[in-house]
Amino acid sequence: MADFKATLSNAKPATGLSPPLAALWWAAKGDWDAAHKIVQDEDDANSAWVHAYLHRVEGDPGNAGYWYRRAGQPVAKDSLEAEWERIASALIGE
Repeated sequence: MADFKATLSNAKPATGLSPPLAALWWAAKGDWDAAHKIVQDEDDANSAWVHAYLHRVEGDPGNAGYWYRRAGQPVAKDSLEAEWERIASALIGE
């Protein structure tokens, strides 16, 4: 996780990141649109989970709920920061 977070000072994400992890990277940089463009056309559970998180960031709980269901994840109730950490850790495999 520390290595991934260290890349947030870069202008672009590292090459070879999975789409959901790249989207989380852009979300951490504050670029919601870039993050959303990455996951909106993906069709896997991890991308749906990140998609849910992004709609939660956006303040659209109804849309987020749809994506949490697609991801097979419970609707997050903790802080956005804690959820970002949890998703990133799961995707990195920690």
